[in-house]
Amino acid sequence: MMATDITPLLADDRRGTPREADSPSGSEDSALRGQSRATHTGRSWHIRLREALLFTWALLATAGLLVLAVWASHHQQTTFDKATGKRNLIFMVSDGMGPASLSMTRTFRQYTEGLEYGDTLTLDKHFWGSSRTRSSSSLVTDSAAGATAFSCGKKSYNGAISILPDSTPCGTVLEAAKKAGYKTGLVVTTDITDATPACFASHVDVRSQNDEIAMQEVGNGTLGRVVDLMFGGGRCRFLPNDVEGGCREDTINVVELAKENYGWNYIDDRAAFDEFWLGKKEVPLPILGLFADTDIPFELDRRNMNDVYPSLSEMAKTALRALEKATEGSDQGFFLMIEGSRIDHAGHGNDPAAQVREVIEYDKAFQAVLDFLDESSTPGVLVATSDHETGGLAVARQVNAAYPQYLWYPGILANASSSSEHLAHRLRSHVEKASDSSIDKLKKYINDELVVPGLGIHDASDDELTTLASNPDYSQSLFAHMISIRAQIGWSTHGHSAVDVNIYSSGGPGADAIRGNVENTDVGKYLRDYLKVDVEAITKELNDKGASKQRFGMIAAEATTGAAEEDPVQGADHWVAHEEMESQRSSSDA
Repeated sequence: MMATDITPLLADDRRGTPREADSPSGSEDSALRGQSRATHTGRSWHIRLREALLFTWALLATAGLLVLAVWASHHQQTTFDKATGKRNLIFMVSDGMGPASLSMTRTFRQYTEGLEYGDTLTLDKHFWGSSRTRSSSSLVTDSAAGATAFSCGKKSYNGAISILPDSTPCGTVLEAAKKAGYKTGLVVTTDITDATPACFASHVDVRSQNDEIAMQEVGNGTLGRVVDLMFGGGRCRFLPNDVEGGCREDTINVVELAKENYGWNYIDDRAAFDEFWLGKKEVPLPILGLFADTDIPFELDRRNMNDVYPSLSEMAKTALRALEKATEGSDQGFFLMIEGSRIDHAGHGNDPAAQVREVIEYDKAFQAVLDFLDESSTPGVLVATSDHETGGLAVARQVNAAYPQYLWYPGILANASSSSEHLAHRLRSHVEKASDSSIDKLKKYINDELVVPGLGIHDASDDELTTLASNPDYSQSLFAHMISIRAQIGWSTHGHSAVDVNIYSSGGPGADAIRGNVENTDVGKYLRDYLKVDVEAITKELNDKGASKQRFGMIAAEATTGAAEEDPVQGADHWVAHEEMESQRSSSDA
């Protein structure tokens, strides 16, 4: 029979003779039509048994494959590739930078450079996870406890510099790296004895013990010299109090001690730095470069003093080149900690104009490290995170009782050419020198010389100018407020907050251990695991050599509480100490 347009789908011209029904094609058709003889007459018991066994085998095989897939997924999530051979590790800390700082800076950059909304920061492209930041003593950490979590991989109390709550020192990843033959370095934009760098190369009970930190950083400690390169500020901490520029409480010249006893090479100005930065000379290790009495100025101000101070990215590039050169013939690479220190200070001061420039420069340094890793013949990993968020920043602000506007103005930040700190410094110096104390004349000076050219604000109210003229000691926060309220940027505190902070990475062996949301101590544990160094052995050595017999830990911190209350410079609040130092600097410059 020939097929027609109404022939059923399974019909064909084969008709079932007994022989055809037994043929392969006939059996096929019968099976498709549900007409096989086995269906109607029943199958033999051995066929049914075989089918049952095959079904059972398939079921068990499928179950086994599912179990294997689940195990493989779990194994992949809990065990990671380990680094082998020579390697470098660069750890970057964006002190005080929370997620809102990134959002604000990203938009600011897009606005000022005319970029599309999809054009993001380098950091955005390397987002890895987030970190929980609480310390052992508070839900809101400080930089000391935060950096101890990174350096030791352990929680401690606010103010602790690589000291545990039981008053004993904990070994750090930098110390362990040095012991294992790595070269080591610290690059910061703040005082090199500040909490973050201090936690990698010293052990004291309270972070305000800067004089002791300086001594230990150059090698006058239990383990001897553990750092090969230090770039940053804080020169006055290394000079005795009886010479110009010294701010120590004693007469020890730590620079001379470092050179004579521990072999340090020392530079203290831009000209000397440029010989290495421009490649005119190879960097001799160990090298101590202190380029500012206290902190290197905010990037917003530093760019106008480029002939005096190097930038973070310049110091980072020079350090990377120096450490790579120094490890060329070694089986071990290097460990370098780079901190964008003053993001935190801008947060403390609630100065959004200063902060966005700090984050941009940090992002630039981050890119420089990525470029180095791409070009280096030695494998390496970059890990970056923050110790905490500062300021409780919100990229929005309700400026009156009316329903809030859904906007903010990056152009206000773009108009500023000076930080609030720099303008406050100039105002205090002017007040010290001025012979005429008239409020009206001072208001004119503030508006014409500071507010208009420095903040880019042309509509300062009489109330704002009067408040500034009447309270020059509080002018930093007042200048910052003028910028923030016009840009509609909000702040909830002049201190730190408990918000989780971002983790960024180049990726590499084992880096999945810090993906997702992790504790800050997990970051510290990854650093040691990647380098394969024994931090616990360093802890044991510190304690065996009697380091814990020094005045360490919470016991000592509690004993000094009364003194701290009387003298804010010696207290745990480093922003108060910083402001006091700035005030003293203004007086000495006047």
